Amino acid sequence: MHMLWNGEETRFILRTLLLFILLVQLSCTKELVQDSAPIKNQESASAENIPDAVPRVEPLSKYGNPDSYIVFGKRYHVMQNSKGFKQKGIASWYGKKFHGRKTSNQETYDMYAMTAAHKSLPLPTYVEVTNLKNAKKIIVRVNDRGPFHENRIIDLSYTAAQKLDIVKNGTGLVEIRVLNPEVVKENQIDVMETESTQAMAVDKVSDGFYIQVGAFEKSENASRFKQRLTSLSIINVEINEVSVDNRKIHRVQIGPLDNIESADKIVEILGGAGLNEHRIVVR
Repeated sequence: MHMLWNGEETRFILRTLLLFILLVQLSCTKELVQDSAPIKNQESASAENIPDAVPRVEPLSKYGNPDSYIVFGKRYHVMQNSKGFKQKGIASWYGKKFHGRKTSNQETYDMYAMTAAHKSLPLPTYVEVTNLKNAKKIIVRVNDRGPFHENRIIDLSYTAAQKLDIVKNGTGLVEIRVLNPEVVKENQIDVMETESTQAMAVDKVSDGFYIQVGAFEKSENASRFKQRLTSLSIINVEINEVSVDNRKIHRVQIGPLDNIESADKIVEILGGAGLNEHRIVVR
């Protein structure tokens, strides 16, 4: 039995189909929109006029601290205690695309505020972020999750990235250090923002960094792992011997690297080979 449609029914079905296709296209277009900085004349204030976040004691977010969560098929675990936590790696930033959207702890993201996103720190957490290339320091309040890029450790707000001078390049090599609001004094925060303090830290500026992909007690295991990396056409693989608790540890590291684009390409190769455990090291 065949169903017969009259002209009106056919036109209705065609209009519905076209509307559906249009909605799908608009949805895909929205997902492809890249993040960006605000237009110059839309900026509400220059970064220099926006103060750092001031650490204060706050309760943990009811929404932003599950034991674990999954993004893009990967499970992340939220830290129960971040006291004394330090981390070196690559920072990125997010801006206009997410401005006004909800953060992971259900606050509204403001790209002009001194905030940041981290994959595992409790929300909220206050951290000091140091640009290892120019020794600039800022303090931000972590209130969001991310960045979900294999080779990034923190996503800074647009203004925070401006103050660290990493907006132009999009990324920067940084160290983050968790601050305890109970012991941070107001005058210490004020001193941190002065130019003289930044100048004192210039001797810590890094000329390069490494990707550490393994650590072994036995040197022969480190050598075999180095050979595996070499077989992947990865060059500049070093074995760095250090003493930890009176034990010799052989760290397999790639570098020194002087740009983040090269590091991203290496991380992509490592991921393709199933080597997903690695971290940035600054000697």
